[in-house]
Amino acid sequence: MYKNYLLTITALAFLLPNVLVEWGKKGIFDTCQQLVVVVSPRANSVNARLYKFEKTGKKWRQVGAAHPVNLGKKGLAWGKGLHKAKPGLQKKEGDKRSPAGIFRFGTAFGYAAADTLSLKLPYIRITGSQICVEDSDSRYYNQLVDTTRVQRDWDTRESMLRKDEQYKWGIFVRHNLPPQPEGGSCIFFHLWRAPGSGTLGCTAMAEENMLSLMQWLDPQKEPLLMQMTESSYRDYRKKFSLPILVSP
Repeated sequence: MYKNYLLTITALAFLLPNVLVEWGKKGIFDTCQQLVVVVSPRANSVNARLYKFEKTGKKWRQVGAAHPVNLGKKGLAWGKGLHKAKPGLQKKEGDKRSPAGIFRFGTAFGYAAADTLSLKLPYIRITGSQICVEDSDSRYYNQLVDTTRVQRDWDTRESMLRKDEQYKWGIFVRHNLPPQPEGGSCIFFHLWRAPGSGTLGCTAMAEENMLSLMQWLDPQKEPLLMQMTESSYRDYRKKFSLPILVSP
């Protein structure tokens, strides 16, 4: 029963459709009470900063200090999320770019047992048989699967239990869902190899910052991720009265 529960959580984390409600009458920013903002100075930058905000009524306040994160080795490209399609470079499978845009967070994951830390997010304990499928010809593209429970139909995949422990703690980012072929897959927040070390498309950070984020996020507060260049965020901020980013 426990394994079936985990599979159900995983499927929901990956397959529930994103809804493009950026400019709706009751938009995503109206109901969002937690906001994670990741901004880089330029689209090709690896180095970025992460800010956390919480809203009470209509007033945003920053939670903790901003901290550095690493983006893809080639920076950012517009991904597929809650935002409307944008002109410019688009996220593709294997492009070594992190997705820019507005996204929901999915399931948290880690190598430790679920009772090791207190989380509000759903949590999956990673085992050696779990992978994330990167082959867009697979029925499991952009999904976490247990190789002991499904029939293999993929050529490329990401092993979740890594010797370098970059996935010791992490959170799924709900990008490219439902999955479109070659649209990019297996996007996570996870631990970094070192400051300034670019990823293959994820967003990476120090362990203490990863744990702080995991423990803070609350699905009941409808958290959002805004990941983009500083100039793109300024455009959104003016339009939707979002918080000002104060440089550390």
